[in-house]
Amino acid sequence: MNNLTVVKEFIILGFSSIQGYQNVLLLFFTLMYTVTITVNIFLLIVIRLSPKLHKPMYFLLGNLAFLELSYITVTAPKIILDIARKRKSISFSACITQLFFFTFLGATENILLALMSFDRFLAVCFPLRYTIIMSHKMCFLLAAFSWFLGFLTTSVPIIKISQLDFCNANVINHFFCEAAPLLKLSCSDPYFKELTVIICASSVILSSVFITMLSYGYILKTILKIPTSTGKQKTVSTCASHLLVVTTFYSTVFAMYIKPTASEGSLNKVLALFYAVVTPLVNPFIYSLRNKEVKEAIKTITKKKWF
Repeated sequence: MNNLTVVKEFIILGFSSIQGYQNVLLLFFTLMYTVTITVNIFLLIVIRLSPKLHKPMYFLLGNLAFLELSYITVTAPKIILDIARKRKSISFSACITQLFFFTFLGATENILLALMSFDRFLAVCFPLRYTIIMSHKMCFLLAAFSWFLGFLTTSVPIIKISQLDFCNANVINHFFCEAAPLLKLSCSDPYFKELTVIICASSVILSSVFITMLSYGYILKTILKIPTSTGKQKTVSTCASHLLVVTTFYSTVFAMYIKPTASEGSLNKVLALFYAVVTPLVNPFIYSLRNKEVKEAIKTITKKKWF
């Protein structure tokens, strides 16, 4: 161990395999980040200004929009800066900080999406008691619970990773600091740390997926009992946006975290690109384009501002 050098800085490999397209990547990430921030802030403003959207579902959606713009801000500005200055490095402390916030926000999103499916379950299956159960206080407590639990489940594995020894190897085969590529670089035995990461990630993801599937199972059962086709279509439309978001997010996250860390780096990058960059951009569009109430609120606010 005396001949080994303790790593104080990491080199982020990024998309160096496609050197000829760095300007294209710079444009891609800049546009994605700018549009994502703009549409999520716009969605937050619409929810805030429209009295019709002052409902539990949209309170949770507002939390999701804020989470999404925070989520992409953890990674995208650093990626853009690295491509622009052609120097892809990050200090050990900055890497661990980025890893913590990215994992924390990702875990919170898993929990928040599960709570949103629970909200839809109450709205569809218990419509008469929905407003009583989902009071303003309950909405606040559910949102606070998702943020707190996301922080709690993230802290332990990130502390474990920060305690690992990193010696000679300092090249991260990814475009930002994430758990799997960091664990590969450790010169100490990462088995128990890796196990901690897998257990924490699996518990958050699988429990969130279970709550979501259980909620939509009861929702489907209730929909099938509705006698008219119009009633069925109206009920389905209230859940369609959330179900589409859930499917997109969970499919990529599940493939990324519920697997061995030794899988191919190129596959990790593609999957991470979807849930770290694409999903925060797509989600507000799904909710605004597929949700009738949001579209009506946008029209009303636009008319008031212009006329």
